Amino acid sequence: MQGRQGLFCLGLIGILLPSFAFAHAIGGKDAAFVAASHGAFFLPFVYLGAKHMITGYDHLLFLFGVIFFLHRLKEVALYVTLFSIGLSITLLSGVVADLRVNSYLVDAIIGVSVAWKGFDNLSGFQNLFGVQPNNRLMVLCFGLVHGFGLATKLQALRMPSEGLFANLASFNLGVELGQLLMLSFLVVILTLLRGHRVFGVMSSSTNVVLIFLGFLLAGYQLAGYFYAGQML
Repeated sequence: MQGRQGLFCLGLIGILLPSFAFAHAIGGKDAAFVAASHGAFFLPFVYLGAKHMITGYDHLLFLFGVIFFLHRLKEVALYVTLFSIGLSITLLSGVVADLRVNSYLVDAIIGVSVAWKGFDNLSGFQNLFGVQPNNRLMVLCFGLVHGFGLATKLQALRMPSEGLFANLASFNLGVELGQLLMLSFLVVILTLLRGHRVFGVMSSSTNVVLIFLGFLLAGYQLAGYFYAGQML
């Protein structure tokens, strides 16, 4: 059992880590297109939004933790909707109203959100502090933070004002479509895993990995924040 448990954890890390280098990456031709997008471009921005979510390891890690112990599709839909509402609010308002936040600090909080969900899945708050946070409220709040994370990446590209809201709405739609695609995949994987006797043991190890990756992401972003401050 311990061998399978270890293999499962290594497999999970192997699947997730390769995408780290590509997360939040809107560069090259994509970045050049966004910077030159004078007018509304529906399909290209839907594509960019979907691509960003599919390669967005931090968003996917958080959502993976959120749905990990949800057995009913109704519950999955509820929590994902709360996350999407929060994300859409800050993604759209952050760019349109030019609400500036430090991208390193926002991404560090996103990393903390991943660690929080892994810790919560292990009943850490109940066991150590005797309290249970309101998961619905927390998912909504962290959705707001994840939306700011997306907004900072688009702000850095200096999107033209012509067709700005239409392009943002298209990008947001793409994010939701990419999220739906990846969640469908994750729900299938989790459903299959729950049919095995070792799922209980693997679930603990998997959420420990989530905590580790969350703090790893947060530490990486904080290091970038302090390094950038020293370079000023």
